[in-house]
Amino acid sequence: MGSLIRCNSGHVFSSRRYGNICPYCNVTVRDSQNNKLAQTENGNFDDDLEYTGELEVVDPVVGWLVCISGPQMGRDYRIMAEKNFVGRAEDMHIQILGDNKISRRNHAIIAYDPLKRNTLILPGDSSSLAYHNGEAVYMPTQMNQYDVIQLGNSKFLFIPLCGEHFEWEGLNSSTNGNDQS
Repeated sequence: MGSLIRCNSGHVFSSRRYGNICPYCNVTVRDSQNNKLAQTENGNFDDDLEYTGELEVVDPVVGWLVCISGPQMGRDYRIMAEKNFVGRAEDMHIQILGDNKISRRNHAIIAYDPLKRNTLILPGDSSSLAYHNGEAVYMPTQMNQYDVIQLGNSKFLFIPLCGEHFEWEGLNSSTNGNDQS
């Protein structure tokens, strides 16, 4: 432990990542016990200190696809706001491995519209079909809780988080950088 240190300006950062140079004010921190943050008995750091380094910005999840049949049975896939391209390729937003009948790229698109607060499935631009509750998807189709999506030999249950009853505050402005209010 002990990899968090504080510079004289009060910035807290990881010495493991930045050494002894504060990434915020570019000042060298002398190696002394006064700069190292003490851990309490339960392993937590002092609560009155603000940690400002190495925080990952996370796009909030708006729902999930849960594989209920196929090679990835039991695995969940996070759905984010706006378009989520589905396929086997590494650059797909939702990458589904193990079912070679799923197209590598753009088998389908799952889209969450934060303004209308609904989730749609759209056909991808591959030659393969996606099915929504047993019907082929040829145009945007609204998805509801517990709908079944079939791609290749796999089936997925749709579990929404955002919609009529819940919405992340400012979701539409944080995902595309445009404030619509």
